[in-house]
Amino acid sequence: MSRFLPLTIRFVSGGTMVVTTVAEAKKALAGTWKNKEAPDYLKAARLVDEAIAGTCRPVVAFAAFKKVAAQQGLLRPAQPSAALTMLDELWTRTKMPPG
Repeated sequence: MSRFLPLTIRFVSGGTMVVTTVAEAKKALAGTWKNKEAPDYLKAARLVDEAIAGTCRPVVAFAAFKKVAAQQGLLRPAQPSAALTMLDELWTRTKMPPG
């Protein structure tokens, strides 16, 4: 299965899970969500099942999962990667006046 950029999900129960694959998205969908009857939740669950079965592209299923997690307020903001943090620091240093 394809790996995606990590998404951190914070369930209604308070637990968290990092999701990087469609298989992990399926496990996360089994957790405690605000509304498992919401149309977008049901659509994401269906697309994840179809991606696992090979009848849906994983990128489509993962995007649906990410969308519903954001809609239900379960998607935690991503922290910048270590590489991005280093680049930001370098950029900031080059912008400072010589002194």
